[in-house]
Amino acid sequence: MKKTELDIRREKMEALREEGIEPYPSGYVVENTISEILAVTEEAPDSLTDEGPVFGVAGRLMAINKFGKSAFVRFKDRTGQMQAYIRKDQVDEQAFKVFKALHVGDFVGLKGTIFKTKTGEWTLAARELTLLCKSLRPLPEKYNKLKDPEKRYRQRYLDLIMNEETRETFIRRSKIVRAMRRFFDQRDFLEVETPMMQPIPGGAEACPFVTHHNALDMALYLRIAPELYLKRLVVGGLERVYEINRNFRNEGVSTRHNPEFTMLEFYWAYATYHDLMELTEEMFQHVAKEVLGSTTFMYQGQEISFEGPWKRISMFNALQTIGGADKEVLEDRDKLIAFAESKNVPIDKKARTGKIMTKLFDALVEPELVQPTFIHSYPVEVSPLSRRSQKEPDLTERFELFIAGKEIANGFSELNDPDDQRGRFLQQVADKEAGDEEAHWMDEDYVEALEYGMPPTAGQGVGIDRLAMLLTDAASIREVILFPHMRHAASLKTGDEAPNKKEG
Repeated sequence: MKKTELDIRREKMEALREEGIEPYPSGYVVENTISEILAVTEEAPDSLTDEGPVFGVAGRLMAINKFGKSAFVRFKDRTGQMQAYIRKDQVDEQAFKVFKALHVGDFVGLKGTIFKTKTGEWTLAARELTLLCKSLRPLPEKYNKLKDPEKRYRQRYLDLIMNEETRETFIRRSKIVRAMRRFFDQRDFLEVETPMMQPIPGGAEACPFVTHHNALDMALYLRIAPELYLKRLVVGGLERVYEINRNFRNEGVSTRHNPEFTMLEFYWAYATYHDLMELTEEMFQHVAKEVLGSTTFMYQGQEISFEGPWKRISMFNALQTIGGADKEVLEDRDKLIAFAESKNVPIDKKARTGKIMTKLFDALVEPELVQPTFIHSYPVEVSPLSRRSQKEPDLTERFELFIAGKEIANGFSELNDPDDQRGRFLQQVADKEAGDEEAHWMDEDYVEALEYGMPPTAGQGVGIDRLAMLLTDAASIREVILFPHMRHAASLKTGDEAPNKKEG
């Protein structure tokens, strides 16, 4: 039987052990990073001679080009990639035994001086070579980029090894989160943590994941949003709070949805939804400048500008001017249903008017909102936690932010009238009993908290995954989530996943 690459690598690993060389040693003192070495080649190239400074670096071998008793190898660490030259007469006997057993993918420690090859490449001339970890499996596609999205998502570690773009995406994502933290910390907001397992799931319209706590003998739900707990904190006197939180919603997956996702949610006492819109513009501009160095960038072939002022338009007007629905259509339920049918927009004819309008908006307006746009004045029936408009009681002081055809944020002046809140919850309970699985549950403890008094407050959630998509030019949410949820590979017949029901 022909030996596999795995067989060959295992044999070499065992041969090293027989020579007394441990293929998985404990620790290694790394004196320099590759970027530090390359900086010296720029700043003090004249110092890099055979008698010059000795550098100690470690990394993964990405290519080996052997010439009998010598080899050029390419290796990389977290900061970059460079070349090293290994020659038998320049290393000790044990190091040469390691050299003969090297494979692409192995981790090594190297020490030596720096020289420039005839082709002009700065190279480390190894004087010491230490095997730090033996790789038993070969890297994919003979060192070329890993392109198969199925493999990239399921084996993200290979994607990170092979594709520098992936690595840069997640470094940028981390910078986005850091920039957000700085923005709120500088404005006297307090970062907090709220429960991820809740006895009553609330704060959004979504289906929760359920589990059981054995010791307490009770059902608990993975949170769909932290909203109701954060507002309890405002009741308790924490006037400015934010949380970068993980949320879980038991729904389908798509290019925009993952059952587990990250949100920034914050609450600001004595502010209104108008204040939120101003702050949001400022925050997004701050993040873009911190991460990209500019407020203008390309996303999927379209230029997006975060420069203000951003457009603001009511949902009612957006459905007319962008969605093509006449005013009389929006004011007559039967005409609204007929209009939806004419546009092939699937709706539940038993749903309340606000739900039907929202479905029409999602289908006809949302894809057209490329530049940052605030859509405001949502119907009360689809905004159970939002303050009513004093001028138009059927509408709320709520907005959603859309960029590149995606909802990025949702904010509103908070409902702090406990009697109104109880009534809205009761309507949601009725909706749930009528078959709406995503309707809110009754939360008596939250209503009781409001009865102690919550000051006028505005709050907002921002989808970090979707913002990361924008600022990394990613077409799919899976590109910005390290380990996206997917079906079991054995049951997957194609590369497609089940669509999110919200997207049909």
